[in-house]
Amino acid sequence: MNLPTFRSILFVPGDRPDRYEKALAADADAVCIDLEDAVAEARKAEAREAVMGFLQGSRSGDSPRRPCLVVRINDPATDAGCYDLRAIADGPQPDAVMVPMVRRAVEVAAALEKTGIRLPVLPLIETAGGLDNAVGIGAVTGVEGLVFGGFDLALELGADPVWEPLLYARSRVVHAAAMNRVPAYDMPSRDFREMSVLREEARRTRSLGFAGKTAIHPAQIPVIHEVYAPSREEVERALAIVEADRGAEGGAVGVAGRMVDRPVVEAARRVLERAGKAGRVDGEPDGAGG
Repeated sequence: MNLPTFRSILFVPGDRPDRYEKALAADADAVCIDLEDAVAEARKAEAREAVMGFLQGSRSGDSPRRPCLVVRINDPATDAGCYDLRAIADGPQPDAVMVPMVRRAVEVAAALEKTGIRLPVLPLIETAGGLDNAVGIGAVTGVEGLVFGGFDLALELGADPVWEPLLYARSRVVHAAAMNRVPAYDMPSRDFREMSVLREEARRTRSLGFAGKTAIHPAQIPVIHEVYAPSREEVERALAIVEADRGAEGGAVGVAGRMVDRPVVEAARRVLERAGKAGRVDGEPDGAGG
């Protein structure tokens, strides 16, 4: 399947099946059940069994419409990661697989080829090697987005996991995603009580070019969606640009005293696409979300 672009991806620990339904009800665009960082080594097998059981039930055909289901496996270079891949290959499958600690493009391709999995892949760019090879990683067949893992990367770099030290890395991930025409997703904010911190970080990452943001708590989802949804003023401006471009039939045209060319029109179409996800488009021209 081809994944939609997500505004939000909500993580839930794989060894806490009691939290699965709460995560699914949080209105996130995608829910990622985590078998890696959120699960202690001694509970990996238990978590894997719980996830497979849940996927079996969610694929029964009787469940209501749900967000996209993603499973973050363990590093494929470890035994736990190999067991995760084998379980997914042999059993019920999620909508996508998130692969951590990716350093080279060949690692993603080899892990999936070995097990025969043909699912959309979301590699985590969270190592110095992964950052260096991000464009190639994004080009691997099946990759449908890049996820920025800032905490692990900061640890490897010896940097603080805050805005200024990670700005270069974030920019490289956005660049790599753009080179491959896939979305980039930002790291989560660990402060889930102070929403002003999350709101400012989300605002900055949206401005930088990220398509969405990961989250670790359901309370973060409304804020992320609020920030990543265009304002009414942005929507109205985008509608005017698309309408003017249609009337000009590809020629140059001015809107509100500014010349409109192809990059401006394409940016306006992206605004309308994001607005459509948030239910903020009224009277959108046909094809405006292209």
